[in-house]
Amino acid sequence: MNRIGEGYDIHRLRPGGPLRLGCTDILADIEAVGHSDGDALAHAVCDALLGAVGGGDIGQHFPPGDPRWAGADSKVFLAEAVRIVAEAGYELVNVDTTIGLETPKLAPHRDAIRVAMAAALGCDVANVSVKAKTGEGIGPIGERQAVEARAVVLLRKVG
Repeated sequence: MNRIGEGYDIHRLRPGGPLRLGCTDILADIEAVGHSDGDALAHAVCDALLGAVGGGDIGQHFPPGDPRWAGADSKVFLAEAVRIVAEAGYELVNVDTTIGLETPKLAPHRDAIRVAMAAALGCDVANVSVKAKTGEGIGPIGERQAVEARAVVLLRKVG
């Protein structure tokens, strides 16, 4: 039996850097504002994994008001989501993601993000897809006010 899960996250941007996406630090003049490391891609994947097994959302497991998670590396969140998936008797088949970001361009970083996400998820890099879209100069993405990420995961029952 297979299950799918969908995840979404958005973070405001501010001057600074680096920009953390998919467990990867990207040299940029902007950074995401977040209670933890602001990694919108990792957070979207966590929500997709948790949702696929009825495990709630990232905020239930790592409340943004809890000082333990201030500045936390999202790899911790991904590891817990993978543990919950395994505890429910499932394993990851693949994850497909889309990042909405005007700049910096993500094409030069796509392979590094895929490798980092595969390592954090404990899967083969071939099972991780990372796509990027701009906001075409409109809305919070296009006006460089925010970064957003979407993720879809496919899980299969183990055994």
